[in-house]
Amino acid sequence: MKIAFIGLGNMGGGMAPNLVKAGHAVRAFDLSEAALAHAREGGCATVTSIEDAVEDVDAVVSMLPNGAIVKDVYTNHVIGRAPSDGILIDCSTIDVATAREVEKLAADAGYAMVDAPVSGGIAAAAAGSLTFMVGGADGAFSRAENVLKGMGKAVIHAGGAGAGQAAKICNNMMLGVHMIGTCEGFAMAQRLGLDPQVFYDIASVSSGQSWSVTSYCPVPGVGPTTPADNDYQGGFATALMLKDLKLAMEAAETAGIDPEMGRRAKELYEAFDAGGNGSLDFSAIIRTL
Repeated sequence: MKIAFIGLGNMGGGMAPNLVKAGHAVRAFDLSEAALAHAREGGCATVTSIEDAVEDVDAVVSMLPNGAIVKDVYTNHVIGRAPSDGILIDCSTIDVATAREVEKLAADAGYAMVDAPVSGGIAAAAAGSLTFMVGGADGAFSRAENVLKGMGKAVIHAGGAGAGQAAKICNNMMLGVHMIGTCEGFAMAQRLGLDPQVFYDIASVSSGQSWSVTSYCPVPGVGPTTPADNDYQGGFATALMLKDLKLAMEAAETAGIDPEMGRRAKELYEAFDAGGNGSLDFSAIIRTL
């Protein structure tokens, strides 16, 4: 397939070359020359405009910072310029309302489109082992699945338009809460005189087990290698976790609910980010405990 890839940041920069590895011809665009150079190293052709990227392609994939940019890119640069029989796939993490709005605009113009946010972080993006949560019609999902499989280990249809975004923000709200609880547990265990490795050996096979314990332990030298072993560099930045928690609270307000633990997690990550820690991995919040 001929695929346009728009947005080559930390995530997109790893994803686009995996489409090349999967046998697709990828034409990539980003505002950063360094990002374009990295894409070329990964086998992508690069262009200087979105319009050039989407010309005569079978699919458009985007990975962009926020909903306003997603709406601008699709309404002003993709819709009406990409072939109308191509599949549009937005992998950004944005608010549900904007995702649904953009997908309706695309549908009204004769395009099939899905929202397909990801889970797995930078390492999984580079390794091609992301999980995609996809919102959209059945037919659009089937077409998008063929593209997404080249970048992930799991592609799951969450429901109609916006359902992928809803699944992503609910999942990441849970992750934010779990990580804070994990950090509190490990900090308390050490204060009570427990060896971190011994506590890990216990918690990882007991009822306190979670992904934050067994796959992403926030304590250096314990469990699999994580950003904690690299002074909390890389991984999933605190600023991005905070972005997702804010999106979750916006969605909760729209739905008329008050997720108390999610709200408290947002407040704690807001304070951590305000302390100049936005670029650190979100597990670094253990330093505040």
